[in-house]
Amino acid sequence: MNRLSRIEAAEAKSHALPWWRGAAIYQVYPRSYHDSNGDGVGDLPGITARLDHIAALGVDAIWIAPFFTSPMADFGYDVADYCDVDPIFGTLADFDALIERAHALALKVMVDQVYSHTSDEHAWFAQSRAGRTGPKADWYVWADPKADGAPPSNWQSVFGGPAWTWDARRGQYYLHNFLSSQPQLNCHLPAVQDALLGVARFWLDRGVDGFRLDALNFAMHDPALTDNPPAPDDGQPRTRPFDFQLHRYNQSHADIPQFLERIRSVCNEYGAVFTMAEVGGREALKEMRTFTEGDHRLNSAYGFDFLYADRLTPALVSRAQANWPQDPGAGWPSWAFENHDAPRALSRWCEPGQRDAFARTKIALLCALRGNIIIYQGEELGLVQVDIPFGQLKDPEAIANWPLTLSRDGARTPMPWAAQDEQGGFTSGQPWLPLGGENLARAADRQGTDPHSLLNLTRELLALRNHHPALRGGELDVVHSGAAVLVLRRSAGGETISAVFNLSGKNQPWPAEVPAAGRAIAAINAAAPGERLPPFGVLFLEETR
Repeated sequence: MNRLSRIEAAEAKSHALPWWRGAAIYQVYPRSYHDSNGDGVGDLPGITARLDHIAALGVDAIWIAPFFTSPMADFGYDVADYCDVDPIFGTLADFDALIERAHALALKVMVDQVYSHTSDEHAWFAQSRAGRTGPKADWYVWADPKADGAPPSNWQSVFGGPAWTWDARRGQYYLHNFLSSQPQLNCHLPAVQDALLGVARFWLDRGVDGFRLDALNFAMHDPALTDNPPAPDDGQPRTRPFDFQLHRYNQSHADIPQFLERIRSVCNEYGAVFTMAEVGGREALKEMRTFTEGDHRLNSAYGFDFLYADRLTPALVSRAQANWPQDPGAGWPSWAFENHDAPRALSRWCEPGQRDAFARTKIALLCALRGNIIIYQGEELGLVQVDIPFGQLKDPEAIANWPLTLSRDGARTPMPWAAQDEQGGFTSGQPWLPLGGENLARAADRQGTDPHSLLNLTRELLALRNHHPALRGGELDVVHSGAAVLVLRRSAGGETISAVFNLSGKNQPWPAEVPAAGRAIAAINAAAPGERLPPFGVLFLEETR
């Protein structure tokens, strides 16, 4: 079989796979993508107006962070109505228009679902706190105080302080793993699960193609309210009471997978709907594998392997890839280097003077990984973390733990569309967060006309990933993992590609495991086959036969 027929055979096999397997997903943070009405906050019509930018990248889907009705205490992750759009973002008609335009551009649409908690302004909570009897009395996690009036357990909130708040109306405490205004749903209760599945159906009926499930391992707790044990000192800074415990009982209950099977069953009724879990914590890997095991739970999951890492090293990549075995029935991973909850990678992983070269290496590495890849808005432009003064902070976690917690606001700053516009073409008003001067200089219009820009390189690399089945859905072997040099070998249907990375700012010798005779299908930062690898050099070599 010649090279062309091997690739054609591999492509035919890859087309038989579900659309999401190996997909590139673009995460949109609605408040900061594009503002259509000049109020300084991004909205759904703004996303629709800029969908061409996303489609031109060559991604398969967009994932939109919460836009549901909310008092915005946690910027949309405190939902007051799961089945409506907050007025700051638009209307349901605006969402329908977004779906229609996205599908016309061959983009799938995923939305966030927050099933572990609601806002305290949700009608369900209003009914639940009204008294200890009634149809929704047990829809949230309520508990009596201890004999001395203390909270029912020692559980601590992610955002700081006890995870229990006293409510005088019921004479009980209610549980909240995050803000006190985000009461915990009692997902052990079948009626609550039924209501949440009804929410999923609402959005599926409007044409949604997938869900990202937020903080999924917080969906169920230990009903006995057993105290969490203390966490051993691992040398990491502890900035919150939450960090002092092993979270064995306030989250990660063994019954969560049964609920996931119900979610998957509903999604299967609608065809090729993609489900992806966010899972964090010390036991994240174990839980991600459990949540994606077999064909009856979720399709994929992602953790925080890269999102909070302070360095990008061959060892980190090798370990992350090894954590997802390529066995039948094993789960399928998703990967993100950046998102709305983590500092921008270019501000964590390299020196300021290295950012341009390193950004090119970083996007190439993401495109070489086995699994789904998630690009956070602005990552294709090389945006960096913006230093937000305390007086301008919006992030409740950063405000509560100032100055020991790095603000999430710095990664949520508005997208710069136009370099010569004071507000970057994001809004005609005053943006809800500052854009940052360095990010403004990286605006999309400036990069779009530069054939050598990071934006255009991202387009080229995504096209390469889509064209080569070995890169999109093939097997992965780590054939070299040194102090600075990483080699990944991807293979599918007779096609083999070696991806060689120098993750350091210094010249490195060519890895002996890689023959230099392959055909270079991508060369970045002046790398050449068989020669010393320049700083942050990258080569994709197709094996020739």
